[in-house]
Amino acid sequence: MLNSTFASLYNATTGITLQAFLICIGAALVLGAVMAVVYCFRTTHSTSFVVTLALLPATVAVVIMMVNGNLGAGVAVAGAFSLVRFRSTPGTAKEIGAIFMSMAVGLACGMGYPGFGLIFAAIMCAVSLLYALIGFGGPRKGDLRRVLRITVPEDLDYATIFDDLLSQYTTRVTLINVKTTNLGSLNRLTYELTLRRAGTEKEFIDQLRCRNGNLEISISMQPTESREIL
Repeated sequence: MLNSTFASLYNATTGITLQAFLICIGAALVLGAVMAVVYCFRTTHSTSFVVTLALLPATVAVVIMMVNGNLGAGVAVAGAFSLVRFRSTPGTAKEIGAIFMSMAVGLACGMGYPGFGLIFAAIMCAVSLLYALIGFGGPRKGDLRRVLRITVPEDLDYATIFDDLLSQYTTRVTLINVKTTNLGSLNRLTYELTLRRAGTEKEFIDQLRCRNGNLEISISMQPTESREIL
């Protein structure tokens, strides 16, 4: 009984019946909607991306069913997809992962195995929710890593002027970017650093203001979710 439940709904020799086609598409749409809802949990998202994520499994399933066993059609579809850029803007790692999971569900449904697609989707959704709830991979409590941005006059020797303050207030510091601004009259420095103690940001900024002529200074948490995959 269990083997028949997870057996393919069709094979390449007999072709695809209307019933099998509707079951596979229906399963792909339902599983896509479930995965889209799970993706929205504690995630900043756009409506267009969520809708695309919900429809992607059904689209992939139709493509797989139409080219199943037909080498010529498979090559033609691969060529057509190679001409299309799936996304026009950079995406986060979580978006890329969600796309691949939706495609995997679509592949399972397209091959006639909606049962395996259901199991895969259930496992991945459960793990995704668990990771979101426990904050897996997020910043640890008491994390003192920060991004420091300082604007200085272009004639200021920024290479050494802040060394003593950085040694006093941080345990690790790296200058990652220098950018000119205001027609070259100012330099904007970006550091990644780790504070020695929590709650010293204001004192640290006050000391820095005495060195940079009271120009703009900002300290922020290191970005995680906003980092993009090009």
